[in-house]
Amino acid sequence: MQPLLYGELVSWYYLIDPTAAHGPEVAAYRGALERFATRPLETLLELGAGGGNNGFHLKPRFRCTLTDISAPMQGLSAALNPECEHILGDMRSLRLGRSFDAVLVHDAIMYMTTREELFATMQTAYAHLSPGGAAVFTPDCVREDLVDETVLFEGADATRALRGLEWSWDPDPSDDQFSVEYALLLRDASGVRAVHDRHTEGVFRRATWLELLARAGFVTETFPRPLDEDGEFDQVFVCRRP
Repeated sequence: MQPLLYGELVSWYYLIDPTAAHGPEVAAYRGALERFATRPLETLLELGAGGGNNGFHLKPRFRCTLTDISAPMQGLSAALNPECEHILGDMRSLRLGRSFDAVLVHDAIMYMTTREELFATMQTAYAHLSPGGAAVFTPDCVREDLVDETVLFEGADATRALRGLEWSWDPDPSDDQFSVEYALLLRDASGVRAVHDRHTEGVFRRATWLELLARAGFVTETFPRPLDEDGEFDQVFVCRRP
């Protein structure tokens, strides 16, 4: 079942995940792509582009094609990035019949909950990447870094406001899945309502990532991604198609 955040609650999305907050991490992705590619970079395909926050920061540098499985999210992105090409499709099976200089797979990769789904997405990225091109995969975490965590957030615009809690926890550490629970209070002209939205996500060991990327055909390294304004970083993956 599709999470409420990408369907019924999509109009609230930018209050939870504001576009401006993506600037520093997207700069890190852009730099990694430029360093690792061995061909000129002009075109970029994003798999799981969501509301288009990454595309907003990438479009001054690349000619972007933004894909997602959620039509409501594509509507948000198309309004934010009207100059970008938008295509509805599943990152596990999408085949456009053309290649790109760069590919980005952001946090939508977390919804791949089995090794088979994760590998299928890597195959999709490889199939769309030109030789010498670079791809970046940016999971929120790997198994070694997963911890129970609670994050509080808030957002508002001229007519609405929200307060929320995001709670990540692992019901069964022996498998490749964990849960992210969103508890939201949403206030608009009609009053305040409470919503619970559960997301089941995949988590894999770093060695599994490297194994599957190699099997897909990629040459892979890691690079640091900024996590916050306090100078915290984690390590995500940059790949090249030989």
